[in-house]
Amino acid sequence: MERASVIGLPSVRQRESLRDQVTEALRSFLVTGQLKPGQIYSAPVLASELGVSATPVREAMLDLVREGLVETVRNRGFRVTQVSDGELDAMAELRGLIEIPTMAAVARHCVGAIAEAAEALRPLAEEMVEAAAAKDLGRFITLDTDYHLSFLALHGNRHIVDVIRTLRGRTRLYGLRLLAERGTLTQHATEHLEILGAALDRDPEAMTRIMTVHIGHVRRLWAGRAEDG
Repeated sequence: MERASVIGLPSVRQRESLRDQVTEALRSFLVTGQLKPGQIYSAPVLASELGVSATPVREAMLDLVREGLVETVRNRGFRVTQVSDGELDAMAELRGLIEIPTMAAVARHCVGAIAEAAEALRPLAEEMVEAAAAKDLGRFITLDTDYHLSFLALHGNRHIVDVIRTLRGRTRLYGLRLLAERGTLTQHATEHLEILGAALDRDPEAMTRIMTVHIGHVRRLWAGRAEDG
């Protein structure tokens, strides 16, 4: 397999932890298919396009190796691993089994400090709508991850957050670009405001309905499987 060019990746802005930022950026490119399964990418090429040095890219890639998202290719770089439809279906099922009841529980107990913390996530939800409209998929996925993991953290079980973080990282959402081009991704992004509304209304039944639809969109429309219904 020839080493691939990844022209078109947005540069990374400097923040407190460059390694963590590069890791999240690369993970979002994997999820959206901007880094393609089976292709090999070198740390220097990725670093050049992200506007950083090669060291944090290598460190980030080794983090992703440990997560099973990429594998090392001696003297060449890193190959993006393949994930079968069966594996993606299984991960989506597991996400539903964990996330839906957990989010319902957050809604049930959304008072006081929990309600304040939930309301504090509104800017993330609004920024997601903006990112969708701008067709900035890397930013959209990073915000989406931050939003959902922060919401789950309100339940108080960090193990749930860790499991869902891993499952989300292995998800593939190759349909996002087409949805963005059609202008429909913005509509889907507003589901995050509906999630917030269900929490603040303390309505676990509504949260269950919304999260069921949302995860269904993630596995079908967002993954490019609209023909599945």
